[in-house]
Amino acid sequence: MEATGARRWGIEGLPADGPDPALREKLMLFGQFVGDWDILECRNLQPDGTWSVGRGEIHWRWILEGRAVQDVWMGWDEASGRMEPGGTTVRFYSPAIDAWHSVWISPDQDAVRPFIGRAVGSEIVLESHGIVDRPRRWTFSEITTDSFRWRGEFFDERREQWTLDEEMRVRRKLPTHRPIA
Repeated sequence: MEATGARRWGIEGLPADGPDPALREKLMLFGQFVGDWDILECRNLQPDGTWSVGRGEIHWRWILEGRAVQDVWMGWDEASGRMEPGGTTVRFYSPAIDAWHSVWISPDQDAVRPFIGRAVGSEIVLESHGIVDRPRRWTFSEITTDSFRWRGEFFDERREQWTLDEEMRVRRKLPTHRPIA
Protein backbone atom coordinates (compact mmCIF):
# COMPACT_ATOMS: atom_id res chain seq x y z
CA MET A 1 0.00 0.00 0.00
CA GLU A 2 1.33 3.43 -0.95
CA ALA A 3 1.66 5.74 2.06
CA THR A 4 2.40 9.01 0.29
CA GLY A 5 -1.21 9.98 -0.34
CA ALA A 6 -0.27 10.65 -3.96
CA ARG A 7 -2.11 7.64 -5.36
CA ARG A 8 -5.10 8.24 -7.60
CA TRP A 9 -7.98 5.83 -7.64
CA GLY A 10 -11.68 5.81 -8.19
CA ILE A 11 -14.60 3.66 -7.28
CA GLU A 12 -16.54 2.47 -10.31
CA GLY A 13 -19.84 4.36 -10.48
CA LEU A 14 -18.87 7.05 -7.96
CA PRO A 15 -17.52 9.98 -10.04
CA ALA A 16 -19.86 12.03 -12.25
CA ASP A 17 -19.17 14.76 -14.79
CA GLY A 18 -21.92 17.12 -13.62
CA PRO A 19 -25.42 17.37 -12.16
CA ASP A 20 -28.29 15.13 -13.19
CA PRO A 21 -30.09 17.25 -15.83
CA ALA A 22 -33.52 16.35 -14.44
CA LEU A 23 -32.69 18.00 -11.08
CA ARG A 24 -30.08 20.53 -12.21
CA GLU A 25 -31.71 23.61 -10.62
CA LYS A 26 -32.21 21.99 -7.20
CA LEU A 27 -28.78 20.32 -7.28
CA MET A 28 -26.95 23.62 -7.73
CA LEU A 29 -27.65 24.64 -4.11
CA PHE A 30 -24.57 22.57 -3.19
CA GLY A 31 -23.37 22.00 -6.76
CA GLN A 32 -22.18 25.61 -6.81
CA PHE A 33 -19.32 24.51 -4.53
CA VAL A 34 -17.95 21.79 -6.83
CA GLY A 35 -14.23 22.45 -7.19
CA ASP A 36 -11.27 23.03 -4.91
CA TRP A 37 -11.21 25.52 -2.05
CA ASP A 38 -8.73 26.92 0.47
CA ILE A 39 -9.80 27.29 4.09
CA LEU A 40 -8.08 30.60 4.81
CA GLU A 41 -8.87 30.43 8.50
CA CYS A 42 -10.57 27.79 10.61
CA ARG A 43 -11.40 28.57 14.24
CA ASN A 44 -12.48 25.88 16.70
CA LEU A 45 -13.66 26.50 20.25
CA GLN A 46 -11.60 24.50 22.75
CA PRO A 47 -12.93 23.05 26.04
CA ASP A 48 -11.05 25.76 28.00
CA GLY A 49 -12.88 28.53 26.09
CA THR A 50 -9.95 29.50 23.86
CA TRP A 51 -9.96 29.22 20.08
CA SER A 52 -7.54 27.13 18.02
CA VAL A 53 -6.83 28.52 14.56
CA GLY A 54 -5.77 26.58 11.48
CA ARG A 55 -6.13 26.36 7.74
CA GLY A 56 -7.01 23.70 5.23
CA GLU A 57 -8.70 22.72 1.99
CA ILE A 58 -12.06 21.41 0.81
CA HIS A 59 -12.50 19.36 -2.37
CA TRP A 60 -16.05 18.97 -3.78
CA ARG A 61 -17.11 16.63 -6.60
CA TRP A 62 -20.24 15.36 -8.30
CA ILE A 63 -20.95 11.69 -7.59
CA LEU A 64 -23.52 8.96 -8.29
CA GLU A 65 -24.54 10.00 -11.82
CA GLY A 66 -24.71 13.64 -10.75
CA ARG A 67 -27.44 13.07 -8.18
CA ALA A 68 -25.18 13.81 -5.20
CA VAL A 69 -22.17 15.89 -4.13
CA GLN A 70 -19.30 14.69 -1.97
CA ASP A 71 -16.62 16.77 -0.30
CA VAL A 72 -13.46 16.05 1.64
CA TRP A 73 -12.39 18.52 4.35
CA MET A 74 -8.66 18.64 5.06
CA GLY A 75 -6.62 20.46 7.68
CA TRP A 76 -2.98 21.49 7.76
CA ASP A 77 -1.02 19.26 10.11
CA GLU A 78 1.97 21.07 11.61
CA ALA A 79 3.68 17.81 12.63
CA SER A 80 3.65 16.20 9.17
CA GLY A 81 3.79 19.46 7.19
CA ARG A 82 0.92 18.43 4.91
CA MET A 83 -2.83 18.46 4.50
CA GLU A 84 -4.55 15.62 6.35
CA PRO A 85 -8.13 14.51 5.58
CA GLY A 86 -10.48 15.14 8.49
CA GLY A 87 -13.75 13.88 7.10
CA THR A 88 -16.17 13.71 4.22
CA THR A 89 -19.74 14.78 3.60
CA VAL A 90 -22.14 13.15 1.13
CA ARG A 91 -25.16 15.27 0.18
CA PHE A 92 -28.13 14.60 -2.06
CA TYR A 93 -31.33 16.45 -2.86
CA SER A 94 -34.58 14.69 -1.89
CA PRO A 95 -37.66 15.77 -3.86
CA ALA A 96 -39.82 14.04 -1.23
CA ILE A 97 -38.86 16.62 1.42
CA ASP A 98 -37.66 19.40 -0.93
CA ALA A 99 -34.40 19.52 1.03
CA TRP A 100 -30.96 17.92 1.16
CA HIS A 101 -29.91 14.89 3.16
CA SER A 102 -26.33 15.41 4.29
CA VAL A 103 -24.11 13.03 6.26
CA TRP A 104 -20.75 14.04 7.78
CA ILE A 105 -18.36 11.15 8.44
CA SER A 106 -15.14 11.68 10.37
CA PRO A 107 -13.04 8.81 11.73
CA ASP A 108 -10.83 11.45 13.45
CA GLN A 109 -13.84 12.71 15.41
CA ASP A 110 -15.43 9.26 15.72
CA ALA A 111 -18.49 10.95 14.23
CA VAL A 112 -21.35 10.28 11.87
CA ARG A 113 -23.74 13.23 11.78
CA PRO A 114 -26.87 13.34 9.61
CA PHE A 115 -28.28 16.75 8.66
CA ILE A 116 -31.18 18.14 6.67
CA GLY A 117 -30.21 21.20 4.63
CA ARG A 118 -32.08 23.87 2.69
CA ALA A 119 -31.78 27.44 1.49
CA VAL A 120 -32.90 29.99 4.08
CA GLY A 121 -32.79 33.40 2.46
CA SER A 122 -29.26 33.89 1.11
CA GLU A 123 -27.81 31.18 3.38
CA ILE A 124 -27.75 27.40 3.38
CA VAL A 125 -28.66 25.96 6.77
CA LEU A 126 -28.16 22.33 7.79
CA GLU A 127 -29.65 21.07 11.05
CA SER A 128 -29.04 17.87 12.95
CA HIS A 129 -31.13 17.03 15.95
CA GLY A 130 -28.56 14.66 17.33
CA ILE A 131 -28.96 10.96 17.47
CA VAL A 132 -25.99 10.74 19.83
CA ASP A 133 -25.14 14.30 20.77
CA ARG A 134 -26.75 17.70 21.11
CA PRO A 135 -28.47 19.46 18.20
CA ARG A 136 -26.08 21.04 15.69
CA ARG A 137 -26.48 23.63 12.95
CA TRP A 138 -24.09 24.30 10.07
CA THR A 139 -24.54 27.47 8.03
CA PHE A 140 -23.01 28.52 4.71
CA SER A 141 -23.27 32.32 4.41
CA GLU A 142 -21.75 35.27 2.55
CA ILE A 143 -21.76 32.98 -0.50
CA THR A 144 -20.20 34.30 -3.70
CA THR A 145 -18.83 32.48 -6.75
CA ASP A 146 -15.40 32.37 -5.14
CA SER A 147 -15.89 32.49 -1.37
CA PHE A 148 -18.13 31.65 1.57
CA ARG A 149 -18.22 31.63 5.34
CA TRP A 150 -19.08 28.43 7.20
CA ARG A 151 -20.26 28.31 10.82
CA GLY A 152 -20.85 25.38 13.13
CA GLU A 153 -23.07 25.83 16.18
CA PHE A 154 -24.49 23.61 18.90
CA PHE A 155 -27.65 24.17 20.88
CA ASP A 156 -26.74 25.01 24.49
CA GLU A 157 -29.70 23.75 26.52
CA ARG A 158 -28.59 25.54 29.70
CA ARG A 159 -28.69 28.91 27.96
CA GLU A 160 -31.40 27.90 25.49
CA GLN A 161 -29.47 29.35 22.56
CA TRP A 162 -27.22 28.43 19.65
CA THR A 163 -23.49 28.75 20.45
CA LEU A 164 -20.74 29.14 17.83
CA ASP A 165 -17.96 26.56 18.15
CA GLU A 166 -16.53 26.39 14.61
CA GLU A 167 -16.02 28.99 11.90
CA MET A 168 -14.24 29.04 8.54
CA ARG A 169 -13.48 31.60 5.85
CA VAL A 170 -13.14 29.80 2.52
CA ARG A 171 -11.94 30.90 -0.93
CA ARG A 172 -12.00 29.02 -4.24
CA LYS A 173 -8.55 27.91 -5.38
CA LEU A 174 -7.14 29.60 -8.45
CA PRO A 175 -7.36 29.02 -11.33
CA THR A 176 -11.07 29.06 -10.75
CA HIS A 177 -12.83 25.78 -11.38
CA ARG A 178 -16.42 26.69 -12.19
CA PRO A 179 -19.18 24.20 -11.44
CA ILE A 180 -21.06 22.75 -14.38
CA ALA A 181 -24.31 24.69 -14.39
